[in-house]
Amino acid sequence: MVQTNVVDLVMPKLGESIMEATILKWLKKPGDKVEQDETILEIATDKVDSEVPSTAEGTIDEILFNENDVVPVGTVIARIKTNADNSQSSSQQPSHPQSSKHEYEEANVVENIPYVPADNRQPATGSSIKFYSPLVLNIAASEGVAMSELENIPGTGQDGRVSKKDILQFIENRKASSYKPQATREEQNQRPVIVFENEEKQQADNNQLQTTNLPDRQAGYKPQTYQGNVEIIEMDRMRRMIAKHMVDSKNISAHVTSFSECDVTNMVLWREKMKKEFEKREGEKITFTPLFVEAIVKCIKKYPWLNSSIDGDKLIIKKDINIGMATALPTGNLIVPVIKNADQLNLVGLTKQVNGLANAARNNKLRPDDTNGGTFTLTNVGTFGSIMGTPIINQPQVAIMAMGAIKKRPVVIETEQGDSIAIRHIMYISLSYDHRVIDGALGSTFLNAVSKELENFDSNRSI
Repeated sequence: MVQTNVVDLVMPKLGESIMEATILKWLKKPGDKVEQDETILEIATDKVDSEVPSTAEGTIDEILFNENDVVPVGTVIARIKTNADNSQSSSQQPSHPQSSKHEYEEANVVENIPYVPADNRQPATGSSIKFYSPLVLNIAASEGVAMSELENIPGTGQDGRVSKKDILQFIENRKASSYKPQATREEQNQRPVIVFENEEKQQADNNQLQTTNLPDRQAGYKPQTYQGNVEIIEMDRMRRMIAKHMVDSKNISAHVTSFSECDVTNMVLWREKMKKEFEKREGEKITFTPLFVEAIVKCIKKYPWLNSSIDGDKLIIKKDINIGMATALPTGNLIVPVIKNADQLNLVGLTKQVNGLANAARNNKLRPDDTNGGTFTLTNVGTFGSIMGTPIINQPQVAIMAMGAIKKRPVVIETEQGDSIAIRHIMYISLSYDHRVIDGALGSTFLNAVSKELENFDSNRSI
């Protein structure tokens, strides 16, 4: 017997650390027919943009969220009517009760986000102690929302708690009415606050950015008037996220940058000699990037502190070596796809990973997981003609290396027979590192080790 079933389309899990995504564009509307695996909507995270395909063939019955809404992963975002026999219906029945968009609240788990009906939400208990997530407190601090105001915001979250959506709606209403808070320090400290440490911790900064323009969040910012012939361009979503990440990184880490000069003549000549044979045999063009990654990986094994992160007063040394490589997008923005377990790949494997990730980035085909889990970052500023750079650390990592342009230069060659001047391929490399954990001695030693690894490249090696 054939009957009509309703299949829930949920916000997919987009990576280990990604807890929510922004709906960019609906490609279908209620009543439209869809095929299985046909793209229904486009979404964005703080990492990449993605497409969400249909999980069933049928007709769009209901769309529960609008464009630009921020939705937790695992939340039902649409429903699809589909015809199925009874044997299939049990597996296709929706796992959540029918509800409308406003009945879904922010969640702090990645999977199996529970549905909380609006009628069953518990009101605030009226206790003198109220609970706020770090995300809500961060938004309140950045937007100048006093504690006395925060306590008066009606909460729609579980147990009447104030959610991100509640405080953002309050801020929007306040701006619309040109309201200016007049809270004193005493008012802000009237009640104790308990913070749930584990809730929304990793995504707090990214979540704020998706709904807030960067200039508006800067302390003391005042709208400017412009004279003369100017063009005003609104930052796109990714550029705003990049801007925030860069500022946050400078605020978090004590940046120090060291430089080294290295003679990469052997490496340049080897690549020139082998590139045609390599492409013919492997079907891949070999660039300098996999050669750089190979040298960095060897040195990280000698100096593992460069492959770490900081958690409070603890140093977390990562045993997996996942190298991020900064890649330019067609829009001019930058993204950092990650070569997972780079230490387990030979040169051919590294080349295929580098080329595959770079092509996916250029064609907007990166998966969210492609940008997760990096432990050390490489940026090749020489691609754009720069001879050196002072890159900003990609949090929560503790170091990032920049490779400058390779230039022919006259240099002094020291031999047993005496000194001579020769034309060599020279490159400047730099290492920005977090001085909270990486001292100048370790940073410079690691940088010099990478330089020597590149200089001592075996020009007779086989593929």
